[in-house]
Amino acid sequence: MATSLKNLSEYNSDHFIDIADKRFGLVVAEWNREITDTLARGAYETLLKHGAKEENIFRNTVPGSFELTLGAQLLAQHEEIDAVICLGVVIKGETKHDDYICHAVANGITNVGLKFNKPVIFGLVTTNTLEQAWDRAGGKHGNKGVEGAVAAIQMLSF
Repeated sequence: MATSLKNLSEYNSDHFIDIADKRFGLVVAEWNREITDTLARGAYETLLKHGAKEENIFRNTVPGSFELTLGAQLLAQHEEIDAVICLGVVIKGETKHDDYICHAVANGITNVGLKFNKPVIFGLVTTNTLEQAWDRAGGKHGNKGVEGAVAAIQMLSF
């Protein structure tokens, strides 16, 4: 479903598991930092809201969205980490650079989750404009970080 048809921050928590003892890794890209900080805050606050403990949420930064994959792998390899949430922003520019980045990150994050058999969440905002990115970082379409935290909680229930 297109983001324009669904608010990223709306969800049903009726079937959430107890996450008090779960440990979460946040991997946050520094590129477009104001936006990614907003995404990370949304994820962090959502995890706390549903029972995660502050001391069980670990935030690590990477230079840009391309590096989310390795950052996720470095966290996911630790047995004590139950889920990893990757947060970044890629805004279309004048070249095809965004296509290569988005494709690599999507494949990489998928592979890390499969390799370590744990949720590794794709929280990459991919837009045509800066305004669209803000719309997905707490603006009119909600917060992709909230959606990432919710997806991690839901996947831990398997």
